[in-house]
Amino acid sequence: MELKKLNIENYISENGTSFNIELSYEVFGKPIGSAPIVLVNHALTGNSSVCGNHGWWNHIVGENKLIDLNKYTVLAFNFPGNGYDGFLIRNYENLILRDIAKLILKGLEKLKIENLYAIIGGSIGGGLVWEIAAISPNVSENFIPIACDWKSSDWLLANTRLQKQILNNSSNPVHDARMHAMLCYRSPLSFQKKFARSKDSEIFNVESWLLHHGKKLQQRFSLQSYKMMNHLLSTIDITRSGELKFEDIVSKIKGNIFIVSVDSDLFFTDYQNRETFYKACRIKDNIFFKTIKSVHGHDAFLIEFDQLNELLSNVFLHKHNLPV
Repeated sequence: MELKKLNIENYISENGTSFNIELSYEVFGKPIGSAPIVLVNHALTGNSSVCGNHGWWNHIVGENKLIDLNKYTVLAFNFPGNGYDGFLIRNYENLILRDIAKLILKGLEKLKIENLYAIIGGSIGGGLVWEIAAISPNVSENFIPIACDWKSSDWLLANTRLQKQILNNSSNPVHDARMHAMLCYRSPLSFQKKFARSKDSEIFNVESWLLHHGKKLQQRFSLQSYKMMNHLLSTIDITRSGELKFEDIVSKIKGNIFIVSVDSDLFFTDYQNRETFYKACRIKDNIFFKTIKSVHGHDAFLIEFDQLNELLSNVFLHKHNLPV
């Protein structure tokens, strides 16, 4: 699909820094204005190509798939600075995830889109769902954060700090940071089932796999982009560091919220997601908790497609059965 671009000039970030931002996006399925719109937010090293030849979510988005391109307009923005469109941000530490949410809302405004049918995203893309909902609680009928939470937990902050150290100090930064990250994205049981201590020549297959993923990301992702995305991952917090109450924010969100957790997630834990749900359901009726059961850990939302299709079928396939 064609990569389209919007220029957002003189954006003032949360800390008062001025930016001229190039916001790129792709549109799939029905033309804008002719069908319900689904906004898809990509994960840390993802991009706007959610489906098609190089689509990272082809099992979920496509003709006659869960998010059916015959029924919906699918819109996907690139996180500005992720490098997919060639645009990089040098002073990225002056942005937080709330800024990205504001920029995307400005993008929707430029496209004259006032209402969405759904916003869906996994990992940091799910954190972005929460941030958009907090800023613009009426923008969508359905909010679907997957394998994420509304805040960067202490565990997540520890991991993003370690990633930062690797990215700043390694002689092979993107490669080595990705190797560490893969340990967060999978689980011990996933490794055990996949590799079972098998060897190829003198090296364990699990080691070969990690080296492969390090090399693969190094070939397609810039150091500058990785540093920025890792930084943004550490800034998820819809309460503005406790200035606002979580319950007050959630009470203003009129649309349905579907929290999708992964029971083996080591990055955004299932416990963390359940804690969020229990807090929110005391003040909001139309919030629902779904669980992907998998050995694969955080990355299960990119693996367990059958479960995801089943868990979200009422949202996208049977709109008349959608809880309100």
